[in-house]
Amino acid sequence: MALLVLAIVIAAVMSKEAYFTHGDIGTASFYNPPYIPTKCDGYREEQFPPGNLFVAVSEGLWDNGAACGRRYRLRCLSGPKRPCKRRTIDVKVVDFCPVTPCPSTIMLSRDAFAAIAHHGRKINIEYIQ
Repeated sequence: MALLVLAIVIAAVMSKEAYFTHGDIGTASFYNPPYIPTKCDGYREEQFPPGNLFVAVSEGLWDNGAACGRRYRLRCLSGPKRPCKRRTIDVKVVDFCPVTPCPSTIMLSRDAFAAIAHHGRKINIEYIQ
């Protein structure tokens, strides 16, 4: 009986941890250069992370500029004609969405978009800070 209770407790803890690993759901599209100036660090080239895996975020994530420098892990979930690659990427927020109204939750650099999707203009994503 004690073994059964222990197994139930472990399963409950594991499922609770699994729940916390799920991120938020949103949409992503890409934007084109020139990427500078940005709303975060203006003309500073060093603001861009290696591999150019950076993003601009919409009003909901912008947080009056507090989003600058935040890092998100994201992955493609779906889109027209099955665009998703089976991988996750880590991106850095460097800008506020350059288009009003913003067409997606997160606007990825072309390199970031190409890292998670084969093709398309807008995809569904899961992301977590």
